[in-house]
Amino acid sequence: MHEKSIDLLNKAAADELAAIHQYMYFHFHCHDQGYDLLANLFRKTAIDEMLHVERLAERILFLKGDVVMKVAQVPKKVHDVKGMLACAAGMEEESAKEYNVWANQCGAHADSATKRIFEDLVADEERHYDQYTTEMENLEKFGQNYLALQSIERSKSVGAPAPGGA
Repeated sequence: MHEKSIDLLNKAAADELAAIHQYMYFHFHCHDQGYDLLANLFRKTAIDEMLHVERLAERILFLKGDVVMKVAQVPKKVHDVKGMLACAAGMEEESAKEYNVWANQCGAHADSATKRIFEDLVADEERHYDQYTTEMENLEKFGQNYLALQSIERSKSVGAPAPGGA
């Protein structure tokens, strides 16, 4: 009865797993380059996506389906921040569009609980999209100075002596 919902939930889980891998890849590279604010944004988004997978898996199991745990795609090898942000924004925008369609499909076959899950995911993906587009606007507005300030902040915190220490 709920095969269509299970299929859509597994497709969403595959997309979310791919996003986790992509965002952690970006996190590692931003952290390595000293861009801690962006590294933390990618890390936080990856954690949000992990929570999405958990919610999707719980619903699949409730519907007596099997959680496939297949990753939709391998991470793209993007090392420049502008490219990372553009990739992330595009992923979030695409997910929001897909989840909207899938919510409507679930509603059409009388699965309002799964519909609600997809609607909640749309809101999260739109929030992530807004965060990434805001960072792209900051980068556009402030240029490389925006990234340099992040590196300088890290240098100051790494080089500072511990409070009360030598």
